[in-house]
Amino acid sequence: MAFEKVTVPRDYSPGNPHVTQRGDAATVRRAIPADARIGYWTASDGWKLRRFDWPAPARRGRILFQTGRGDSVEKYLETFAHLHARGWSVTAFDWRGQGGSGRLSADPHIGHVDDYTVYDRDLAAFWVDWRAEGDGDGQPHVVLGHSMGGMMVMRALAARAIDADAAILVAPMIGLKSPVGAGIAGRAARWMAAHGNPARGAWRSNERPGSIASRQTLLTHDRSRYDDEGWWQEQNPALRLGPPSWTWLAHGFAAAAELAVDPRIETIKTPILMLIADADKLVEPRAALRLGVRLPDAQIVRFGRESAHEILREANGVRNRALAAIDSFLAAVVPVRA
Repeated sequence: MAFEKVTVPRDYSPGNPHVTQRGDAATVRRAIPADARIGYWTASDGWKLRRFDWPAPARRGRILFQTGRGDSVEKYLETFAHLHARGWSVTAFDWRGQGGSGRLSADPHIGHVDDYTVYDRDLAAFWVDWRAEGDGDGQPHVVLGHSMGGMMVMRALAARAIDADAAILVAPMIGLKSPVGAGIAGRAARWMAAHGNPARGAWRSNERPGSIASRQTLLTHDRSRYDDEGWWQEQNPALRLGPPSWTWLAHGFAAAAELAVDPRIETIKTPILMLIADADKLVEPRAALRLGVRLPDAQIVRFGRESAHEILREANGVRNRALAAIDSFLAAVVPVRA
């Protein structure tokens, strides 16, 4: 498995964004930093996962950031900039089947995966290679997962597939929201996946079926940050993704149910920070809270109606509180090493 560098020119997109580390928030969110690099990591089966690396000269440590379903690394450039400014080298990759890491269905706008073990293998193997890249530098290695990324980080920690010095879970997908309950919804998703094309979309649009709320309302109260995603997709249409497949959904419900009874949760020694939005309409915050109290070393920070699902892309009041909690947590559990 290898890292293949791809040069990111200043005219990275048709919009020719200014590539800079400085400037106002909108500039940071819509620019690839000049000293960052976008390339590909090749899995053992030959699949190429698109990765982002932003080394920090201060050498505070290294953070692997895992995005949510349907995301690409561009959505979190502002968060990367915050971490980088505090001395953290930031790496992220687009999950197989989304972002710039190809598709697993014939329809490029459907987020499909045959089984979540595909994600498990990619994360575990990438972690081994990524850790090896920093061997001998004495830096701590931290993992941060948002939404689906948070679920996959939790699965990896429970399986001992990664050995992080600390972990941060932001609005983790420990359970999926459903008006009929997870049990009924999971059985319905499995039935639908088993009848017809399992890679077909579970619904036509939006982040959940039958929602009367706008997609923005489900994700963030900050219109400008919400618009960043669409802006990047206009620059690179290959990043665009729509609803999940029935198979993705069925495995999402099943994976959450497995975590709810997994006895390995109580044996995880890694210090963990959980940021939970109580008003989340996409993932089930109560499931995350139930899992959080089972962890031997966990801190939980909760947000109320002021926060939708994407806590790190929320309005400044929420986002700044979340970043302060992350900074404080990391300062306490992975102090600066001489």
